[in-house]
Amino acid sequence: MYPSRSTVHPVSNEVPEHPCVSPVSNQVFERRLIEKYIAENGADPMNGQPLSEDQLIDIKVSHPIRPKAPSSTSIPAILKALQDEWDAVMLHSFTLRQQLQTTRQELSHALYQHDAACRVIARLTKEVTAAREALATLKPQAGLVVAQAVASQPHAGGAGEPMEVSEQVGMIPEIIQKRGKTVPEELVRTEDLSKYRQVATHAGLHSASVPGILSLDLCPSDTNKVLTGGADKNVVVFDKKEEQIIATLKGHTKKVTSVIYHPSQSAATTIRVWSVTGGNCVQVVRAHEASVTGLSLHATGDYLLSSSEDQVTHTHETYFHPDGLIFGTGTADSQIKIWDLKERTNVANFPGHIGPVTSIAFSENGYYLATGAQDSSVKLWDLRKLKNFKTITLDNNYEVKSLVFDQSGTYLAVGGTDIRVYICKQWSEVLNFTEHTGVVTGVAFGEHAQFLTSSGMDRSLKFYSL
Repeated sequence: MYPSRSTVHPVSNEVPEHPCVSPVSNQVFERRLIEKYIAENGADPMNGQPLSEDQLIDIKVSHPIRPKAPSSTSIPAILKALQDEWDAVMLHSFTLRQQLQTTRQELSHALYQHDAACRVIARLTKEVTAAREALATLKPQAGLVVAQAVASQPHAGGAGEPMEVSEQVGMIPEIIQKRGKTVPEELVRTEDLSKYRQVATHAGLHSASVPGILSLDLCPSDTNKVLTGGADKNVVVFDKKEEQIIATLKGHTKKVTSVIYHPSQSAATTIRVWSVTGGNCVQVVRAHEASVTGLSLHATGDYLLSSSEDQVTHTHETYFHPDGLIFGTGTADSQIKIWDLKERTNVANFPGHIGPVTSIAFSENGYYLATGAQDSSVKLWDLRKLKNFKTITLDNNYEVKSLVFDQSGTYLAVGGTDIRVYICKQWSEVLNFTEHTGVVTGVAFGEHAQFLTSSGMDRSLKFYSL
């Protein structure tokens, strides 16, 4: 016999927890209560017949659902139960609202991050596209042509055709690695560079009768070797370490306005190519009718670029790009032009200066072009975006005569009325030297910027370091 969920104890009127059956009356009892009754009376409480504990039969039932106590059926008890249930529902609802708010905040943050990432990706994609377009514009196909002055300057003989050279494939990787693509560990740190001071000065390199050092260059393979060109028509090779003149190269009939130190031989305007070790002129290049105003050596060392005033544009400055595939020129009519060597075409122009352009220089990483003019300013141009991104305004009537980046492209030196050194990217001034009594005509960095050297119209060659 299995009692239903509604079976109640006949005595206590409650659902028994441990039900059992009396075989005498066939009634279901709570074992605890019936055992107590039998112990006291020895009979079945329903009919009074004798009954013992051994006669009781246990009933196996599932966990019964006990009905609420009679006290729970009162109105106050029902209201309290309803209030408790309402409070539980409200607490659960509040918890859900908190979880919802937290989820919304997390979703909002995730959407913001996604939007920011999309914006960054769009900007980078735009910059990559612009860089590729700039590269396609500036980078010609492999191959080199010697360019004399701007595009085609006439020879002294009047042939008028530029000299052709065989097709090349540009610079080898070893040369590119040496042209400032990475910053060397040995490079002088900015905090140390800012402590540089004048450590030596040499005033007797050129004749005092016609004062002035007009040009300066260092030997690429040994920056202790200094080359100067003077108003006295001489070229002097000076050893910084030994503090003595190695050679004096004579032969020019006019002042020497530009010099370049080749790793194995040097050149000075007219154009004459000299053997430094032998001290003799090995070649004379008569490429221009007027004064040669600028020289630049190709990164491979095989080609020379010269500029002159023998054309309407009056080119004052010329400079090879470090990759050897393009070059820049600055003219008397304030123009800066970028040229394709192979095609001999003008691929970009940078207007903005006022007055003749007096100096130009490419950074060794190939990204930046620095230009100076008689408007007392230095402009920085981004070759990737083909635009001016920084203008350094100097003092009124400041004469910019020389611009040079160090071989890592970290520092830019400006020579003219005085000497100023700027750190690239920030373009903040870290050095200023005023020791020259005349206009500074040339500045150059030693290897890893271990020293700075300058020349001026006061006939002096100066060195600066710690």
